[in-house]
Formats: sequence, C-alpha cells, structure tokens
Amino acid sequence: MFSSIKNQLRSVIEWKNVSADLFMEKWSDDQDEIKNSSKLLVGPGQGCFFVYEGKVQSVHLTEGLFELKTANIPFWTTITKFMQAFQSEHKVGIYFFKRTQLVGLGWGTNSPIKYEDPKYKFPVGLRAFGNFSVQIVKPELFLTQFVGLRDQLTTDHLREIFASRFMQPLSDFLAESKFTYTDIDAKRNEIAEMFMTTSAQEFSKFGFALKDFRIEGTSFDDDTMKRINRIADMTAESHAAQAVGLSYQQIQQLEALKLAAQNEGGGAGLGMGVGVGVGLGQQLAQTAGANFGSGGKDEDPTARLKKLKDLLDQGLISKDEFEIKKKEILAKI
Repeated sequence: MFSSIKNQLRSVIEWKNVSADLFMEKWSDDQDEIKNSSKLLVGPGQGCFFVYEGKVQSVHLTEGLFELKTANIPFWTTITKFMQAFQSEHKVGIYFFKRTQLVGLGWGTNSPIKYEDPKYKFPVGLRAFGNFSVQIVKPELFLTQFVGLRDQLTTDHLREIFASRFMQPLSDFLAESKFTYTDIDAKRNEIAEMFMTTSAQEFSKFGFALKDFRIEGTSFDDDTMKRINRIADMTAESHAAQAVGLSYQQIQQLEALKLAAQNEGGGAGLGMGVGVGVGLGQQLAQTAGANFGSGGKDEDPTARLKKLKDLLDQGLISKDEFEIKKKEILAKI
C-alpha cells in the first residue's frame, strides 16, 4: 500500500549511481508510468530523452530540473483504470545518456585486412590495433537509429559496434593509397587522419562524431611475412653481389653449382662440379678481376684485396685464382 502511494506521489526522476562503463540507460519503474508534474533531474555531463505515448517530446542537453507533463493524475488515473489492471495507457520512456566524449575505446582487426601491395604486386594481410574517441552530436539520430529497442548501452557495446565497421573503410583506403608494405608504419598517422575523414559520414548517420582515431601498432599475417622475408633475402644477396663486383645472376649460378657439386651421388652433379663449375668459376673470377682492375682504379688496394679475400672465403674462386689476382693488384701499387 505504502509503495503504491509513494509511486503516485513521485516527484523527481534522476539517473543515479551510474557505473563508469554505462553509456545509456532507459529509466523504468512503476510500469513506465509517471504522474503529471513530476520533475526530471539531469545531472552534469548527462543528457535525456523524454518520450511520451511513443513520441519524442523533449531532449534535454543541459543539466537542470525540468517539469514533465503527462495525462496521469495522481490516484485518480490509477483508480479509473480498474479494467486495465490499474495500468495507464499514458506510458513514457525516459532515456538517460552521457554527453561527454568517450575516449580511449580500443579497437583491433579480427581478421587481416587484405589488399595488393602496389610495388611488389603480392597480396598483403595486415592486422592493426589502436583506440578511438566518439561523442554524441545528433541526439535524435542516436535515439532513432542506434538505441532502437535497447534498454541499456555500455561502452563495450559501442566499441564493438563501431570497431566492426572499421574493416571495410580501412581496406578501401589501403587499396587506393598505393602504400607498399614498407610504408605502413611510417604512414600510420596519415592513414588515421584519412580514415577519420572518410568515416565521418558513417558515424554521423548514427548521431555520433568520430573525435579521434589512432593506429598504435600493425603486423602482417604469416603468408605476408614469408613473402617479405624472401624479398629481404633477395635484396641482401643482390647488394652482396654488387659489393664484390658480380651480378646477382652470377651469384645464383654459383650457388646452384655448389649445390650440384655437393650432390656426389649423381653423375650430373659430379660432372658439373668438376667441369662446368671450373669453367664458370674462372669466368666469374675474370669478371671479378676486371671489376677490380678497371672499376676500382681509384679504390684503395687494401679494400680491393679484402674483396678478393671475401670471394675466396665464400668459395667463389680457387686459391690459385686468388693468388693470381692478388699479384696483379700488388703489382699496380
């Protein structure tokens, strides 16, 4: 009896004891009925929608005490609704939400973002993570397009909903940006800024503004890393070949000959190691010697001898060939 009388005399409705992770909550009490001239108290940083009989009657975006007008008259309305189990049809919906900016919401790609590397023309699988910040700027759109039939929204709900919408815009931007895989980390800020610009409309249609978006880290999937490591190995081998005055193709030929010579069980490998290998080795030694003799006229003899020694240590020339070229270099000092 006392509880019923207390509900009839309700005076102030407010959003109390709000947890840190709660973003929006629908007030619900006494079958969502409030009596005429009840008060609505909106606290600092809060906003509130007042929905009456299915229509938005008012939106409160500043703190204060507001009077609510309904057709429910204390005691009398309840008594006259005997055939409706003492429930009034004059229902209200009061939705409290936070007007403050939500910062530091984490996001991460659930699966790799796929695009083609514009320089090396191979498929890239990119993973990324970071954080973003949002704020309600169009409350009516937020209520009609986002809240729907929900009675509660937490910051985790918002994070999951928006983070799931990052994949497609990021994929589209990376496909159009022409950034090779080596540029991704250096261009993270640029990618983030462009994403904010291109995604503004997506957030706006739900009543939000994307205030900040950051990419904190990136990584590539296993298949992409295999391709990247292969490119790195080939590049290193090419630079090494140039350092000793040989072409990358010649280095590859020598590697093939060394492998064939090690295969002693096969006649072809043995023949290549004894015959063709010697001839090609001499040819490469002559090429290297020519590079040492002509391309290095201004090069310090010590450096030229060191390069020649590197060839010997790598098994690319024989001891005799080393001694012959060594004498030629020393004779020119």
